Amino acid sequence: MLDAIRWDTDLIRRYDLSGPRYTSYPTAVQFTSQVGTFDLFHALRDSRKALRPLSVYVHVPFCANICYYCACNKVITKDRGRALPYLQRLEQEIQLIACHLDPTQKVEQLHFGGGTPTFLSHDELRQLMAQLRKHFNLLDDDSGDYGIEIDPREADWSTMGLLRELGFNRVSIGLQDLDPAVQRAVNRLQSLEETRAVIDAARTLQFRSINIDLIYGLPRQTPENFARTVDEVIALQPDRLSVFNYAHLPERFMPQRRINSNELPTPAQKLEMLQGTIEQLTKAGYRYIGMDHFALPDDELAIAQEESTLQRNFQGYTTHGHCDLIGLGVSAISQIGDLYCQNTSDLNLYQNTLASAQLATNRGLLCNADDRLRRAVIQQLICHFSLEFAGIEQAFNIDFRGYFSELWPQLQEMAQDGLIELDSERITVLPAGRLLVRSVCMVFDAYLEQQNRQRFSRVI
Repeated sequence: MLDAIRWDTDLIRRYDLSGPRYTSYPTAVQFTSQVGTFDLFHALRDSRKALRPLSVYVHVPFCANICYYCACNKVITKDRGRALPYLQRLEQEIQLIACHLDPTQKVEQLHFGGGTPTFLSHDELRQLMAQLRKHFNLLDDDSGDYGIEIDPREADWSTMGLLRELGFNRVSIGLQDLDPAVQRAVNRLQSLEETRAVIDAARTLQFRSINIDLIYGLPRQTPENFARTVDEVIALQPDRLSVFNYAHLPERFMPQRRINSNELPTPAQKLEMLQGTIEQLTKAGYRYIGMDHFALPDDELAIAQEESTLQRNFQGYTTHGHCDLIGLGVSAISQIGDLYCQNTSDLNLYQNTLASAQLATNRGLLCNADDRLRRAVIQQLICHFSLEFAGIEQAFNIDFRGYFSELWPQLQEMAQDGLIELDSERITVLPAGRLLVRSVCMVFDAYLEQQNRQRFSRVI
């Protein structure tokens, strides 16, 4: 079975390193200001010529309340009026991007993230979707994967009804932890009843997929109280679960400075939480997809992994990695062919740049031949836990063992440790290594030695 995991504490302690999550390779840390709007226009032209399908991401940065653990690009404000000027500039960006694409390029995937997308009023959500439908070829038959991130404190039945009416059919619900003491420590008070009401609405309104996000390693968490949260979540029967490791980086993320580091669980307690969570979810029938993600066997991600079609991009695990990803809004990242580019993360600069009819692209990267090769290797490992050398050799016209000869001693060591199985034809990530697949991928990362590892979270 693909989802078999073997817990090996000694192996985890050895290979629990800090490193990228590989939603892209090269990672965003490599982006530079040498990439700008000219490169974006060139990539959009290529996308238009090839008539590639699209995945569209829309970033809504506003939150009414601050969650101390959060590392997202966000603006904390109670002033709902701040959304209007942002939406005006976002609509300009939609128009500027869309005119470089072909009207027949279908948007197979749409995702609203944040921030809190439901910070927007119903009228604002209607207007934004109307602009997207006007300028992009959104599907009307409910066949697309159209998702939105939901904070149950900012949504009710009428909100869920509106979202379904607008074409959304997937929801991702932030929960993190249900214990009141933990919630107070991170300033996110959210009851089980609020969460259940949103899930009940989504099911009644026939949203086809529900994802719940949890975080382990938060202040005041214990293995016992987190196990109770996981049990309550299993009872809600989400289709997917994301169980993230909290990375405490207060020097990088100001809100985290409000967390009392003395209240954080120990590394041993975090391991116990993760091990217990895996056991609970596996017993409940969830499959380990990889990189913190679990899904029921009939979920599209689980099926795609079985069929070796699962992919990974800036939206995480996906069945739409063949699409060009268009990122809209402050800090949003696009991946179009071999181009990665990102909008400025400064809200005022984003709005002022678009006010002058210019796109807000301010950094990025154009993949070279080596990047493309290593990207393919990392994709295979992180999505399927295996890598056939022949496929890579044929696609890139290389001898795998020769090209990566310098890495072979590291791979052999991992094989001796029981992380992977290595022979002349393939790498197979073993059940004891699947939780540590990031560490295997890091072997193939040509940039990692140049980087400050403190920028990254630990594997576990």
